[in-house]
Amino acid sequence: MYKQKNSHLLQVFVYGTLKPGEAYYEFYCSQKIIDATKAYVRGELYALPQGYPAMTQGNNLVYGYLLTFANNEVLNSLDQLEDYYPQKPMSENLYNRKQVEVFDLENNSLGLAWLYFMSFEQICQLKGTPQIDGWWSAEGKSIS
Repeated sequence: MYKQKNSHLLQVFVYGTLKPGEAYYEFYCSQKIIDATKAYVRGELYALPQGYPAMTQGNNLVYGYLLTFANNEVLNSLDQLEDYYPQKPMSENLYNRKQVEVFDLENNSLGLAWLYFMSFEQICQLKGTPQIDGWWSAEGKSIS
């Protein structure tokens, strides 16, 4: 069971270049977030040779951050970054977006948040390699 936080806030779980300290955090997130919490979701994480990760459905733990924004408008710029267009068929998007349950590092539910995911077929086409530890960083930083 999950607890829904304030419904006026936008929550997005990020596991790659939008995390604090990664390539796109400053431009897309740093001036717009009101909270960043280390967290995890269930799925499968892959590193892509293009220099960013992808995630698909699964049962492993994928670590990242739950970012909370005061303004829903940021979702439009994130959709563009992730090459996600809701009006297109899923197969024509690089990533697709869905809501998933997010947990803090003590296994407490933080509610639902938006997540960008990729199909397993796309990950294979892009030659993704599994990230068994559930953590991705462009600089090889650990989760600590």
